[in-house]
Amino acid sequence: MIIQPTSLAAMTWAGAASGAASESWRVGTVLSARPLGMGEQGRMVLQVGALTVETDPLGIPLPSQFQVRVLAMGNPPLLEILAGAGADPRVQQALRERLPQQNGYAPLLATLGALAQRPVLRQLPSEVRAALALLDQGVRTPQDISRPEGLREAIARSGLFLESQLARPRSNPLPLGEEDFKAVLLRLAALLDRQPRLPAHAPASNADTPPPLRQRGLQAQPRVPLAMPLADPPADEDIQQLLGRLRGDVHAALARVEIAQLDAAGAQAWMIDIPLQGPEGRDVLQIHLEQGQDAETGAGTWTLGFAIDLPSLGPLQGELQLRDLRLNVRLWAERSATTERLERQFTPLRQRLAASGLQLEQLSCQTGLPQGHSHASALLLKATA
Repeated sequence: MIIQPTSLAAMTWAGAASGAASESWRVGTVLSARPLGMGEQGRMVLQVGALTVETDPLGIPLPSQFQVRVLAMGNPPLLEILAGAGADPRVQQALRERLPQQNGYAPLLATLGALAQRPVLRQLPSEVRAALALLDQGVRTPQDISRPEGLREAIARSGLFLESQLARPRSNPLPLGEEDFKAVLLRLAALLDRQPRLPAHAPASNADTPPPLRQRGLQAQPRVPLAMPLADPPADEDIQQLLGRLRGDVHAALARVEIAQLDAAGAQAWMIDIPLQGPEGRDVLQIHLEQGQDAETGAGTWTLGFAIDLPSLGPLQGELQLRDLRLNVRLWAERSATTERLERQFTPLRQRLAASGLQLEQLSCQTGLPQGHSHASALLLKATA
């Protein structure tokens, strides 16, 4: 929803922009809100924190008191009305702590790539090298995820289900810490935190990667070049700087996994990031997986969305909806040349789907990425000043 501020809100927002109230509008902040009535032009007037704003009618009844969470700053800021598991104060607190820390996997993958290509890797402590090797093993190949069992394994070992797997008896002889992406990140973070010469608070790589929240929808993550060049041979200061960057990236990736876990609490929907080994670099595949029920027939449904940014194709998004044996496939590509390239594969794709017994009801590809948020989202508010 687009919120148009009243004159009072505009003055209050001006104070916030100058620093008077900026602390209360950081990403992850949970603010109290309440409806104040209807404005002169038929808009609903809300008080959000210290701001009074107007919005078009939301179409739902609002309680006398509720809470919103700041998901993103900018013009306009994005607010989420909390409901369900998000209203749990423990979940709110955990999200408040992790949202400012999180970042996408692309910076971490770039730092890992820089380490792998340099002899500096041999100078690292042996336990750090072992943890890096395990993390490297967690990067899947396109061949892995093109097989049903390979994709299932990548999702299961993405880190999102670590704690639930630890609570169940295991038949696999390998320790879970050598398979699960979050477990490996935790191990590497602990080892890097113990390195005595690293900065106390090493920053993560700069990137503006939205958090993996279902209501934000899918976000393709492009590759990130390592902004910090290394001398050849690297000096000791370069090694420490690179390790400090690595530690920041690892903690940012951990915060990202935990945000996705918290957001999935009490829902049959998941946001999953899977690192992939691409040609001459590594990419990030984001998946939105949701289980639902058909409103008309009551039959079970599955929706699988994905987003990826490949150097050769550009940003891509897709959504597959399965109801019984009926399948709808929609694709989006930012580049028109990519749309044409994908459409040339439609005939063999239809043949393969028909051979599998699925009834294809829709197969389309559009140029331009989809706008808006997931249909399964919580209620979002966009505030403009």
